[in-house]
Amino acid sequence: MRRFLEFLFLSSVVIISSCNRDEVITTALPPEIILDGAGIYSVKQGDEIRLAPRYERADDATFEWVIENNIVCTERAYVFYGESLGEYFITLTVTTAAGSASEELKVEVVEPEIPTVSINGDKELTLAVGSERLFEATLRETSLDTSVEWLCNGKSVSNAMTYNFVAESIGRYEVVVKASNADGEADDSIVIDVLNEEDMPFIYTFPKSEYHSVVGRKLRVMPDAISDSEGVTYTWSVDGVEQEGITTPHFVFRGKSAGTHTIAVTAEALRGSSKVTLSHNFAITIYDEAAFRRTADASSLAEASCVVEYRPAPGQFIGNTKTGGFDGTELTKERAAEYALQRLNDGKFVSLGAFGGYIVVGFDHSIACSNDYDFEVIGNSFDGSSEPGIVWVMQDENGNGMADDTWYELRGAETGAATTIQEYAVTYYRPSGKGMPVAWSDSEGKSGTIEYLESFHNQDSYYPAWITESSYTLRGTRLEARNYDSSGNGSKWILPAYGWGYADNFSEEDLLEGTAQKRANAFCISNAIDFEGETVKLSHIDFVKVQCAVQAKSGWIGEVSTEVLGIRDHNL
Repeated sequence: MRRFLEFLFLSSVVIISSCNRDEVITTALPPEIILDGAGIYSVKQGDEIRLAPRYERADDATFEWVIENNIVCTERAYVFYGESLGEYFITLTVTTAAGSASEELKVEVVEPEIPTVSINGDKELTLAVGSERLFEATLRETSLDTSVEWLCNGKSVSNAMTYNFVAESIGRYEVVVKASNADGEADDSIVIDVLNEEDMPFIYTFPKSEYHSVVGRKLRVMPDAISDSEGVTYTWSVDGVEQEGITTPHFVFRGKSAGTHTIAVTAEALRGSSKVTLSHNFAITIYDEAAFRRTADASSLAEASCVVEYRPAPGQFIGNTKTGGFDGTELTKERAAEYALQRLNDGKFVSLGAFGGYIVVGFDHSIACSNDYDFEVIGNSFDGSSEPGIVWVMQDENGNGMADDTWYELRGAETGAATTIQEYAVTYYRPSGKGMPVAWSDSEGKSGTIEYLESFHNQDSYYPAWITESSYTLRGTRLEARNYDSSGNGSKWILPAYGWGYADNFSEEDLLEGTAQKRANAFCISNAIDFEGETVKLSHIDFVKVQCAVQAKSGWIGEVSTEVLGIRDHNL
C-alpha cells in the first residue's frame, strides 16, 4: 500500500510540472524604502531639509508622510522646515497594489552655529595721543570656519584675533570686531576717546572714606584706582598735622589709643602747564580689641551662622543647575549668599570659581585664639586633587556686625616664596554671548580665558549672574600653579598638594580625618599676618574668608577652583 501511494504522488508531480513547462510563475513583492544611514537627520533651526529616500518596486505607489498622526506630505520627497528646536519623528508609508512598507525617520532641529565674539576689556576707554592699546577678541568655538574682521570708525583694519589701536589724533573712535560664518555673524564694539596729554583725567579714588582699627595695629589707607604713577605729589596729614616724608599714594596709620582721627590727602598732578588737584578725607576710629568680643556659650554653634558675601570668579559650576545646585534665581548678591549658606548647611560644595573667587562667613560668637587649631574649613580634596584656597580672618573691630574692617591673611607654607605673588589682581570680563569663554587680564600684564566646557555644562555663562557690571576685579594672594598632565595626552591631570595653611588641600600636615572627598583643613588664628607679612596678634575673630589662590586650568577638567563644604569652630 505504501509503495502505491508514493507512486501516485510522484506521478502527480510529473503531471503538474509538465503543465507549466513553458511558463514562469511570479509573485508581486511589496515596495521597499531605502534610507540614508540610520534614518536620522539634522537641520538647523530656520533651515529646511529635503527627505528623499530611495525606493524599490515603487512604480504607481502612493506616499504618506505622518508627524504626530497628521499627514504632512503625499509626495515621493518631503521638505521639512526646522521651525522649533527639538526631535521630530516622521513615519513614511509607501503603498502599491502588492502591499505597503513603512519606515520611521528622525529629524533633529538644532541651534544654528552663529558665532559670538567679545572684545576683552572695558567698553569705554580714554587714551592719550600717541599711546597704543592692543585689543584681543574671544570667539565661541563652532564646527564652521569663522572669519574675523576689525573695523575702526567703519574702516577695515585687521583680520586677526588682535588689533593694535594707535591713538594718532584727538577724537572719538569706535572699534568693532565682527565674526562671520555660514550660519551668520555677530559683533562687539568699544568706544575710545583720544585726548591730549594735558586733558587726560586724573583718577585717584578710594573704596571707602571710613576706616576702623584696633589700638596698636597698622591700618593702611589704600587707593583702589589711580591713573598716574609718576609726576604726582602726595601730601598726607593726621588731625591737621602734615606728615613729613610721606610721598606715597597710600598711608599707614597706627592708633596709639582708642578714639577718632581725621586723615587727609592731597594729590597734585601736572597736566601740561597746569596742575590738577584731588583731595580726600577719611574718618578713622580706633577701638580696644576686647570691646566687641562675643564669648561662646552652651548655645553657640560650631558651624558658620551666615554667609556675609559670596563672590566667586567665573567657573564651570557657577550658574550650573545640576552639580552646582543653582536654580536660576540667584540674581542678587543677597540671593547668592542665601544659596551658598543653604549649600553649606546641606554639606554640599560651594565653588569659588577661578582665582580670587571668595566666600565670607560669620559666626554667632567670636572664635577664640587658642595658639593651636582654632577653626576648620571643609573641602573635597583627595590625593592628586588639591585646589588650594587662601584663608583670611577679620575681627568685628567696630562691633557693627558687618565684615567691613581689616582682613588678615593666615600664613601658609608658600608665604614669602619667590613664586607667591601678594596683592595680585585679576579682572574678568562678561562675555557677549552664551556658551563663551570668560576672558581675563591680570596685574602682571597677562591675559587668558576660563574655557566653557560645552560637553559637561549647559548654563548660559560661567560669569556670575548677580554681578551686573561688565567686568569685575578680584584681589588676593596668588600661589604658583602646580597642576600637570601625567598622561601626556591630556587625559589624566594631577593637582599636587601644597604644604600647610590652605583650604581644600590634601596636606599631610593640617588635614583632619574625614570621609572621601570631604575633609577639613585646620587653621590657627595665631598665623595671621598683615600686608607687610608681619605677625598680628588677634585674641579672637568674627569672620572667615576663603579665596581661590591659583589661576590655572587642567584641560577637560576645567579651571582650578577651590571648593568649600563648611567652616566651623574647631573648639566647639
